[in-house]
Amino acid sequence: MQADGSIAAGLGGYSINLGQFSAAAVDRAGHLTSGLPLASFAGKGVLARQVHALVRRLAGHGLLEYRLCSPRDEQDLVVIEPQVAEYWPQRAKLGSGDTIVLSRFAYLRRRDSEMVLESPRAGALFRIFDPAIAATLAALSRPQKISELRRHAASANLDLLGLLLDSKMLIRLNAKDGDGLRVNEGDGNLVLWDFHDLVFHTRSTEGRHTNPVGGAFTHAGVVPPLPAVRPPWPGKKIDLGKFSTSGSVSHFAKLLRERHSIRDFDDQHPVTLAELAQFLDTTARVLSEWKIGADFDGGPEVTYSARPYPSAGGAYELELYLAVLNCGELARGLYHYDAGSHALVAIDTSAQQLQALSTAAEFAMDASGPPQVLITIAARFGRISWKYSSIAYSLILKDVGNLIQTFYLTATDMGLGGCAIGTCNIDLFAKMTGLEFHVEGPVGQFALGRGRKPAPSS
Repeated sequence: MQADGSIAAGLGGYSINLGQFSAAAVDRAGHLTSGLPLASFAGKGVLARQVHALVRRLAGHGLLEYRLCSPRDEQDLVVIEPQVAEYWPQRAKLGSGDTIVLSRFAYLRRRDSEMVLESPRAGALFRIFDPAIAATLAALSRPQKISELRRHAASANLDLLGLLLDSKMLIRLNAKDGDGLRVNEGDGNLVLWDFHDLVFHTRSTEGRHTNPVGGAFTHAGVVPPLPAVRPPWPGKKIDLGKFSTSGSVSHFAKLLRERHSIRDFDDQHPVTLAELAQFLDTTARVLSEWKIGADFDGGPEVTYSARPYPSAGGAYELELYLAVLNCGELARGLYHYDAGSHALVAIDTSAQQLQALSTAAEFAMDASGPPQVLITIAARFGRISWKYSSIAYSLILKDVGNLIQTFYLTATDMGLGGCAIGTCNIDLFAKMTGLEFHVEGPVGQFALGRGRKPAPSS
């Protein structure tokens, strides 16, 4: 409780104001420490509405968990742990005649001393405390009719199954859907994803999980750090220094050696629109396009393009989205770079979302201020997974590395500063663009601007 009668939630040194509530609502909310039944504030009275509003605000920040208890002894059967902000448990309706099957993206694993059910498509994970429920989930690896499942498994609780269906851990099959193969789950874009690729995409970025991200030094007290340079192998050593060419170093070699990350930018002299146009023309513009048949019998005609950086299979699946924060002659906002016509197209997004994107990049770089232009590298995943199996996502990340090195060298050549950023929020990007996270989403970021010159020393 705050002095003005408002309520704040504190976590890890941060505080979130939740608004003002009556003393009775605060007292009722105190039961959240041990568990507050959803039914206890489902009424239409003033107190119930206040508690409901407070609980939904907590849920909006991902600060609640949801318990399913045994009615006999109130022991936890399942605890739902949100992985995205604003998750709220919803029970999809299920009937005895419905047929359900486990999603091909759902998986059970041990986390510390718990068994958890997860999926990259789900907004929450389910901590499983009852072994019988885990056995029921295993049985759902093949399609099961609800009536048959409940006849053979007492743990097949309709409430739990409805929650799992709403979370996309389970899928419901129609009679024409057959055995629930991948073409029956989600949309056509989801068909193109291999299981391990979608898990890696969602768990190696921010936005769809609550695991620690970035420089957490998790293993500092367990394993010593590896040396910067690998200890040499035993055996005969051939000194290459005497074979190096003498004389002046080439311009390209100088670029490679001068390249470094610049995190702080001169906001009094921002990058200009002309410089940004030159940067994009040098690094990412489409140089040519053509069509050719796919390299298998009866394959359809496929379009290809050439661009300044290399790409796996010539797919060029990467797209550039520019959050312009400080650029001469260009309004603040989010833009898509149309590489085919060498143009910027404005995308309508809120100032709050743009600020969130900028703040996250500033924090990730440990910089003193925001970048002048933040380039989000997104992938049209299906462009490359249509052809490649098992290695699609790894190829995308290799392409990102190619493009980021191209960005670095071009910025260095132009006298600009740049810095690659190790993570990005795929959920925030989806909200800003309206694109589903599995259709087109962030796989890299790069901050660009005019580097701040170091202050002269005394």
